[in-house]
Amino acid sequence: MALHITGDAVADELLTTNPFALLTGMLLDQQVTMETAFAGPAKIDERLGELTPAGIAGTDPEKLLAAFKESPAVHRFPGSMAERLQALAQKLVEDWDGDAAAVWTRGEPDGAEVYKRLRTLPGFGEQKAKIFLALLGKQYGFDGAGWREASAPYGADGSSMSVADIVDAESLARVREAKKAAKAAAKAT
Repeated sequence: MALHITGDAVADELLTTNPFALLTGMLLDQQVTMETAFAGPAKIDERLGELTPAGIAGTDPEKLLAAFKESPAVHRFPGSMAERLQALAQKLVEDWDGDAAAVWTRGEPDGAEVYKRLRTLPGFGEQKAKIFLALLGKQYGFDGAGWREASAPYGADGSSMSVADIVDAESLARVREAKKAAKAAAKAT
């Protein structure tokens, strides 16, 4: 399993091998392009020298903010996103012993349980939790019972709705078109 979300080999490798990086990318996927959001973890890792829940939780907030602001910026809203990332890291340290993957692996949970666990994480609302669960199921090897149902509609086989469906440049273009069409439909109503 190798993720191909950002178009940058180093960033995609980090997402593939570091579950906290993948959670971080999903957290950042808001009001920026998907590629920018999911490339953010590699920027943070490079600037701080590590990307772990314990490391981020223990980083001085000003130092974390500086890493977010360094050009090119990690996110267009560096202050609020640096705070959200630190809150996410602290939650993972407190509730999951600093093991991001434990959210979807501890106790062999089913899809509904992973969805519930994701919803407890700072910055993970209903839609973000469903998209992340779909990403886990479609591309990250999670096979807990009912994951497609718990992540609906994003878990649907053959869909082109979210980052969960991006495997190459062609699928990125399909997802982008689907998002554009969904925005246009929402505006029309």
